[in-house]
Amino acid sequence: MAVSGGQDSLSVLKLFSDLQPKWQWELAVAHCDHRWTEDEGMATHVQKVVETFGLPFFLLRAKEPIVETEAAARKWRYEVLTQCCLEQGYDYLVTGHTGSDRAETLLYNLIRGSGSDGLQALTWQRSLTPHLTLVRPLLNFFRSETQAICDQFKLPIWEDPANNNLAYARNRLRKQILPELKAHFNPQVELALAQTSEVLRSETEYLQQLASDLFQKASSEQASHSLLRQPLKNSPLALQRRVMRLFWHHNFTIAPTFNQIEELTALIHAPNGSRTSSFPNNCYAQVKANIIYLQSSR
Repeated sequence: MAVSGGQDSLSVLKLFSDLQPKWQWELAVAHCDHRWTEDEGMATHVQKVVETFGLPFFLLRAKEPIVETEAAARKWRYEVLTQCCLEQGYDYLVTGHTGSDRAETLLYNLIRGSGSDGLQALTWQRSLTPHLTLVRPLLNFFRSETQAICDQFKLPIWEDPANNNLAYARNRLRKQILPELKAHFNPQVELALAQTSEVLRSETEYLQQLASDLFQKASSEQASHSLLRQPLKNSPLALQRRVMRLFWHHNFTIAPTFNQIEELTALIHAPNGSRTSSFPNNCYAQVKANIIYLQSSR
């Protein structure tokens, strides 16, 4: 279990510890120390809490202070948590993400212009490696409920000052945007957004499987970096776009823009000789008879 010392992760610690005798789980706790000045004392606090539960404790401390951005900190945490689990032989990594986090993620990604894949982020579980699964068991809980758990069982929450820093976009959503939405639009907005994310999750998985099958049918055996147009022509636009996104990721390492996927999709019905604008690595896609080829302009 990844335990930061906040109310959500302490709730996971309490719930899993209480359930351990029934399920015979082998539990342990890891805490990530970013070596940020404002976090001084946090690791010691978490270790003392874990000792009261009688569980193994792993302190994962950065060699140098991690860059103070959400993305950098999250990337580092998953790297060291994954490494710890694999070294110690654990099959699951459990985090305290809640329905509140899910609502914030959907709203955050919507503002950034993510498609449905981004809007259904924070799934119940996903593979980190072939031997390690990330599990988020509290997605049907909300922050008000984890606070109630900590209050009821007198769990000592570490109040992280970083959670109040409005320079972080998620904190601004949590502290300013969502309270406004609750007050003026829907008091149950977190629940509504989390439920929308759950619906999108199952629909996205289904569409992605259909798109993967269609991508295999359209992959040309005559030449690499190409697609057959005929299997795609009578497919719904949603699947055409997903196939083109798969085609993109099959050939490029950077994420595509909306316009680049639209250009590729338009080639499915475009006249012979039609081509896209320039893509990464001076490449472009062009129609030759029934095939879409990816070619270099060099």
